[in-house]
Amino acid sequence: MNLTFRTKSRHGYSVKFSPYFPHRLACVSSQYYGIAGCGSLFVLDVHPGEIKLVQLFDWNDGLFDLTWAENNENLLVTAAGDGSIQIWDIAQSQNPLKVLKEHTKEVNAVDWSQTRNEHFVISASWDHLIKLWDINHNQSLATYTGHDYIVYNACWSPHIPGCFASASGDQTVRLWDSRKPDSGAVVIPAHKGEVLTCDWCKYDKNVLFSGSSDGFIKSWDIRNPQSPLCVLSGHKYAVRRVRSSPFSGAVVASASYDFTVKIWDVEKQTCVDTIEHHTEFVYGLDFNLHIPGQLADCGWDEQLHVFHLPSHQPGAL
Repeated sequence: MNLTFRTKSRHGYSVKFSPYFPHRLACVSSQYYGIAGCGSLFVLDVHPGEIKLVQLFDWNDGLFDLTWAENNENLLVTAAGDGSIQIWDIAQSQNPLKVLKEHTKEVNAVDWSQTRNEHFVISASWDHLIKLWDINHNQSLATYTGHDYIVYNACWSPHIPGCFASASGDQTVRLWDSRKPDSGAVVIPAHKGEVLTCDWCKYDKNVLFSGSSDGFIKSWDIRNPQSPLCVLSGHKYAVRRVRSSPFSGAVVASASYDFTVKIWDVEKQTCVDTIEHHTEFVYGLDFNLHIPGQLADCGWDEQLHVFHLPSHQPGAL
């Protein structure tokens, strides 16, 4: 079953399921394709036959990414075009609990640590920098330099404490130890185009996936990243988001500027399904941590969809 929610004059950039509730998700969006105008954070609940709006929050610049807190079911962090990140309590005020601003350009990505300090968040920006935050403090704890171009994505390892990966327009993926900001990063020359996204395998702590403007998805063994473990080919345009399944180490999903979402069998290195329910760039994509085979995506066509993989459809054999 495919359920749809319209983000109404807002173009979707990122969608994430709650780590606490199987029915809850959130989406960030921007007016005018993120070029101008404000942004909105939608908090949504999935009910039988419909998606209901729970809360709507507005910010005075575009919102490009979000992450749920790992220690509070009501906290969310969003990334904004004005260089700030916002901490929201969805059970309270319409205004953020806190706004942290040190980046000098748009913030593309935020991610909340799952393994180290429960208050730690990283942010990645157009200013080529990655910053480490403790949400209880008003200044960043560390700044990570080395990328030569926009940092599009940064994500914590779900297995290795203090480790995170980043993806950049400088065509590299980098691996960082958050405890050693001055020691630099392991650099992986990953693609021949800008690297727009990365995600960790949930079943093997040494495997990382990357997606690029060159249309390819690659997987890497971080212990020996000289060449990719696999290369997935099939998207016609840039891969904007890659997400590893929380229920199978062999399944990866990707969202692309070719208006599609593709499901891949990594072991066979083949595309097993193509979902074509968008009419514009698909930007956001996420697996539900609680319901096998359920995903959500969002795009520039003002549509957010919640759907199941074909093999997990009700009544499927």
